Amino acid sequence: MSALSDKVIAVSKPYLGPATESFIARQCQSHLKVDPSALSAINLKALSEWVERSGSLVMDPAKATELAKKIAVMT
Repeated sequence: MSALSDKVIAVSKPYLGPATESFIARQCQSHLKVDPSALSAINLKALSEWVERSGSLVMDPAKATELAKKIAVMT
């Protein structure tokens, strides 16, 4: 994993629990067409949008929005 993907996973764990790594990997691979290990700052806006969209299906939509905002401002 890249340092950035590690940061994304760390901030997402409180929201997604044990499913975090597979959820983030799925968003990266399916929607961004990038391996999580190749995640870069240029991908964060799109990743945050997909995390909000997909996350709201499995958690409280307000929590998905909160997580998406945290991902969007990462560096």
